[in-house]
Amino acid sequence: MKPRHNLYLDEDVGDQLEVLTAKAGSSKSSIVNDAVRAYLARRGAKELDDVFKVRLDRMSDQLRRLERDQAVMIESFALFVRYHLGITPQLPPSEQAAAQAIGRDRFQQFIEQVGRRMAGDKRIAQEVADRALAARETAEPKITAMAAE
Repeated sequence: MKPRHNLYLDEDVGDQLEVLTAKAGSSKSSIVNDAVRAYLARRGAKELDDVFKVRLDRMSDQLRRLERDQAVMIESFALFVRYHLGITPQLPPSEQAAAQAIGRDRFQQFIEQVGRRMAGDKRIAQEVADRALAARETAEPKITAMAAE
């Protein structure tokens, strides 16, 4: 059993409702019921959108930071490789075995250091980004002062 409701509609809305109910198979109750149901569904969807918007914005910020960190790491690695290949001379065959042994020791130290950093909270990418930001902030007042002269 459906409860009865008394509603007051604007005259033009009432006229439009009368036109719709003139068609066979439709009633005022079913049309108003469908309209109210659709309105409530849209309103509920908006509330969900409002809740998810905050979470999506937060996730977007996190993705931007990840992209920035990744760009810093890629650029740092590329500069390191270019520098290393540019300054490291070719070793004669007689010295290669000793250099490979030193390389293995250094690589083991590198792996241990990466393990320690990953176990802690401080990341090299964040250090590099912080240093770059600090360098930019200290350089900007100097640039502004020179431009003013």
